[in-house]
Amino acid sequence: MAKGLIKMIFARRSIRKYTAKPVSENDIKTMLEAAMAAPSSSNHKPWHFVVVTDRQILDNLAKVHPHGKLLFEAPLCIAVCGDKTISPSAWVQDCSASTENLLLAAAALGLGAVWLGVHPREDRVGPIRKVLNIPETIVPLNLISIGHPAEEKEPRTQYDELRVHHEHW
Repeated sequence: MAKGLIKMIFARRSIRKYTAKPVSENDIKTMLEAAMAAPSSSNHKPWHFVVVTDRQILDNLAKVHPHGKLLFEAPLCIAVCGDKTISPSAWVQDCSASTENLLLAAAALGLGAVWLGVHPREDRVGPIRKVLNIPETIVPLNLISIGHPAEEKEPRTQYDELRVHHEHW
């Protein structure tokens, strides 16, 4: 089991090309369950998710995110958002952990996904907030483009011994 998990982590890659096949409701729920299983500071769970499958909304997201053109073809986007009133100092970390769980779940389900950063760029936060009608107390951290992969990438590790320091820098 553990070796399978490690192999899956290395196999998780940013997939930007998708088939037209929709992502099932069961797979969407599984990814969201995995996302919500992430650790959070003081168990505050500040995350909220906007699930988008509507073609017009996906296209609008593609238009307003500078790297979102892949959303013109993606059948699914999940916006990971944080409630800054629940966890003002840790919502970014908590929602980032949640995002990684979601990405790993997508890979485990045989789906392709990529993280499109939104926060802290106000030039991205504002337009995404507007398209998705997100309240002011909620901040979109990222958009996750998801679909059945139309491209394959080899598993890899990006281990770099020069970035590992023992006992002190």
